[in-house]
Amino acid sequence: MKRQKPVTLKKTMVLFLIPVVFSSVVQSLGQVIGTIVVGQTLGENSLAAISAFFPLFFLLISFAIGIGSGSSILVGQSYGARNISKMKEIVGVTLAVTLLISVVAAIIGGIFAEGVLKLMGTPNNILGESANYAKILFFTLPITFLYMGYTTFIRGVGDSKTPLIFLIISIVLNVMFLPILMFGWLGVPALGLNGAAYATVLSYLLSFLLLFVYLHKKNHVLKFDRTILNNIRLQGDIVKTLLKLAIPSSVSMVAVAMSEIAVITFVNSYGSDATAAYGIVNQIVSYVQIPALSVSISISVFVAQAIGAGNQENVKEITRLGLSLNYIFGGALIIIVYLFAEPIIRIFLSNPDTISIAEGLIFISLWSYLILGHTMAISATMRATGTVLWPTVFMISSIWFVEVPSAYLLSNFTSLGINGIWLAYPIAFIVSLTAQSCYYHLVWKKKTFQSLVHE
Repeated sequence: MKRQKPVTLKKTMVLFLIPVVFSSVVQSLGQVIGTIVVGQTLGENSLAAISAFFPLFFLLISFAIGIGSGSSILVGQSYGARNISKMKEIVGVTLAVTLLISVVAAIIGGIFAEGVLKLMGTPNNILGESANYAKILFFTLPITFLYMGYTTFIRGVGDSKTPLIFLIISIVLNVMFLPILMFGWLGVPALGLNGAAYATVLSYLLSFLLLFVYLHKKNHVLKFDRTILNNIRLQGDIVKTLLKLAIPSSVSMVAVAMSEIAVITFVNSYGSDATAAYGIVNQIVSYVQIPALSVSISISVFVAQAIGAGNQENVKEITRLGLSLNYIFGGALIIIVYLFAEPIIRIFLSNPDTISIAEGLIFISLWSYLILGHTMAISATMRATGTVLWPTVFMISSIWFVEVPSAYLLSNFTSLGINGIWLAYPIAFIVSLTAQSCYYHLVWKKKTFQSLVHE
């Protein structure tokens, strides 16, 4: 494969990036719609119940994200080398690993959800509701994990449109099921907050089944065929390579989730208003992070394919382009949120105290997500070439040796109070970027890379 000219590469990346961005927008929109429905109909206690549960759920779903990250590198490299049979073998083995991990995570999460929520200091007035909601989503994790995994494979071959199509379908289904299951429409029992959990699971399941039908009819390179089916097994060499990539990614995601559990424990000490505000700002941040997340996905796919095709010279241009897109699109979103912070928050909340807390979090920490985006871009480049250990070490260190201690110390031993928790985010992001950049420029750039996929 010839080296792509910068103009061609830019066009190809942007065309891939646009559906990825829209996918993130649609996904966040679906979450926002669900949050608005819960907050405005069931009240802020139900909203706080979801907020209290989210870090715990993110902890277990981190394993799926890590496996997906590792598999996308192997799928991208094998596809870049045009080794389709090997690519399908990787997909089958990854499905087996994903299924095994999801079943274990479902059992652990379902059994221990309430106990962990208690340890997190979840306020008593929302504990029962939050635990019931958590158990439903935990016990159905295999559906969520497999759906997430397969759409990751599809992006790995450079197809970002198909995951977008079926994400839209899943969101539409979720919005349709929400009122039916929550309020007991069409003769269905009214399930309240639990109905929101069932709506999410049901929409994933139906979308997953429709995706398989669509891939088969389109004769897509990743249609579920006999080759993939026969490789749904724990094959040693592929599992070893996959875990070598996935474990550091999973560990870093778990570290993030654990830090969020620690942080929400600090937040919970300020009462359920603070918990609700924290949850709502997380929703807003999910939008602000869309450019950074989308760019990192795009960088990972294009770098992996370049390495697979033997085009190492394209890697530098891919990273440079990704960084530019992060600052352009991410900066624009952050400015919009700063200009309209209060009206945006009032879409979700009505309590003046909760609104005030949420505004403080936004104004103190939101700008720093541009820095996080920069870190994610260079980290995605390194990970796509198989360099996963040091980016993981730097991320975990910045979280546990900087963010969590800073949040605790600034909120408890200064006059900042809860604002000290919010200030810990930009402090940690700056430290992480400094460490990642030093390694990227002084060590990683001097390396020569080979494909991780072998016959």
